[in-house]
Amino acid sequence: MNSYISDSNFVPVVRRLTPRDAPGYRALMLQAYALAPQAFTSSVAERAALPIGWWKKRLHAGLDTPEVVFGAETAGQLAGVVGLSFDGREKARHKANLFGMYVMAGCRQQGLGGLLVRTALDFARARAGIQLVQLTVTQSNSGALALYQRHGFVEFGVEPMAVAVGDGYVAKTHMWCLLDCAHVVSKK
Repeated sequence: MNSYISDSNFVPVVRRLTPRDAPGYRALMLQAYALAPQAFTSSVAERAALPIGWWKKRLHAGLDTPEVVFGAETAGQLAGVVGLSFDGREKARHKANLFGMYVMAGCRQQGLGGLLVRTALDFARARAGIQLVQLTVTQSNSGALALYQRHGFVEFGVEPMAVAVGDGYVAKTHMWCLLDCAHVVSKK
């Protein structure tokens, strides 16, 4: 049992998702887009319209794939996800982008978010040539900002009106983490 888990029945398993996980991944992300539209650039409608093949391609299991997605399971159910994308362009190959971070509401505050971020950072460190990871997070999402800061991310700018949500806009905070200097301050 991991010490960061407060509920004795809550034992998460984090693993890299594969194409066979596409239906569950798709369902969880459609839930994320519906429940937290301000957190994602994509909308439910545009992602729901994509064929299952698009979701499977995102989960391709190759070693040098441009994207990887990790899933956290509890009691056999996919409860959280996070992805990494890698830029193939010569001048940007040293960077990865963390994307699609989501933990189901009933599974929050139990360490899953931290476990997913650590797993993604460890994977990025192990990939040849990757020196830093970047992300964007909704500026008003103080919980997510704190999570990323605990894992070594620092803010480098704010993009106003980054995402249109309903009749308004939300700003996105841009953050980065230099991998050889990233330190986890908290176990959660």
